[in-house]
Amino acid sequence: MNFGRHNHLHRRTFLADVGMGFTGLALGAMLHRESQAGTHAWSPPTGEPHSVPKAKSVIWLFMNGGVSHMESFDPKPKITEYGGKTIAETPFADTQDPKKLAIERLVVPDANGGQRNVLYPLQVGFRKHGESGIEVADWFPHIASHVDKLAVVRSMWTTDSNHGAQTQFHSGRHQNDGDFPNLGAWVHYGLGSLNDNLPQYISMGNREYWNKRDGHYLGPAHDAVPVRVDPENPLDFSQPQRPFPEDARAVGRNLIDRLNALRGVEYPDDPAMAARIASYELAFRMQRSIPEVVEFSKETAETQSLYGLDQEHSRDFGMQLLAARRLVERGVRFIQIQHGAGGAGKWDAHGGLKANHSGNALAVDQPIGGLLEDLDRRGMLDDTLVIFATEFGRTPGTQGSDGRDHHIFGFTVWMAGGGLKQGIVHGATDEIGFHAVENRHYVTDIHATILHQLGLDSRKLEIPGRKRLDIDHGNPIHEIIA
Repeated sequence: MNFGRHNHLHRRTFLADVGMGFTGLALGAMLHRESQAGTHAWSPPTGEPHSVPKAKSVIWLFMNGGVSHMESFDPKPKITEYGGKTIAETPFADTQDPKKLAIERLVVPDANGGQRNVLYPLQVGFRKHGESGIEVADWFPHIASHVDKLAVVRSMWTTDSNHGAQTQFHSGRHQNDGDFPNLGAWVHYGLGSLNDNLPQYISMGNREYWNKRDGHYLGPAHDAVPVRVDPENPLDFSQPQRPFPEDARAVGRNLIDRLNALRGVEYPDDPAMAARIASYELAFRMQRSIPEVVEFSKETAETQSLYGLDQEHSRDFGMQLLAARRLVERGVRFIQIQHGAGGAGKWDAHGGLKANHSGNALAVDQPIGGLLEDLDRRGMLDDTLVIFATEFGRTPGTQGSDGRDHHIFGFTVWMAGGGLKQGIVHGATDEIGFHAVENRHYVTDIHATILHQLGLDSRKLEIPGRKRLDIDHGNPIHEIIA
């Protein structure tokens, strides 16, 4: 190789030369293959928030399938009192103005085209907890013990009556609208990195295909990085196919550094090349950093037990939540954790609701309670937002003999930490949990609240030529912000 051309480098070329680092041997072929794809026509955000942030990280807990709001965080004893009666036979048939809320409760079909008008009694008891006295279902005792940390929003609504509502909750757009970023991708795009050795948007647990399209809109750099809680194999392609001595790997890295320097001199203003190299550098650093994060041997037995790692029913989810705390501790911005993904989702209780929800609650309740306690005692809950969400609720009426169908007209989400008020309930559904009737919120209001707490204005993140609908942005729920 002839390095003589480096003798008279101007300042920009010199910076390009020394700025390139470790990348993969496949870089040349990758650049050639991707050269036809073009580059983004806009300048990305600087990474600075638009306003003073109250939170710096998000742990997004998503229960796939549709959690019954009435048997979790929005008790409705009236459906037990009138259980077995049709809605028309109850005092609630004419209590609301159909025109005011577009309510046609006796003729609106459920997601599967049926009528779920026979009220189904509650399948679990409720008790008041904490100084706030917020009622929580008995299936969630560990979360209930932290109810004074929660901001419970009981007035959510959405429009997709089948499980494409998962896409709607993650991105604010419908499944067939095209490829729109999940909230985590927007956060990554807007704020960038707090730790250059770790990805800033991580996904744990399975994701259905409709929630894997983050990077199709903002670019692949903003897609979620899937992480497994397995120190031996936490990332796809994180280990070489066969062992290499460290001195051999060093020779390879040195050669690549020199090749990248040459390429940088030839094309000092090529953002696509710089992005590809940066991604490989991050991948190399992740190979070293992520296995340590998901190795829990240095965590005390008490901490591991707090997350339920000593119990079979809660171990898997508990490990993901303990890993989430360790990732946030190390500067990861957004961690999306899916529970029960696959097909319609584990919480999809069209039949056998009691067995379904009690079993799923047993798997997630202690780990979530442990996460809230651990973040709080470490002083991390102040700037970490925890969200418990699901795509929709379930019908007050019965499906079959012992299930509930999908329900989009009213359901519950709760949030904690990150500068939110604690121990409050915001919004309400009617007496049988059918419609959100007080302080109603579309799903993107949750997005707007999270972005607001992170100091981001979604309208300032818009890409030229790609305007979003006003409802896509949502509105922060100021009533729950401290």
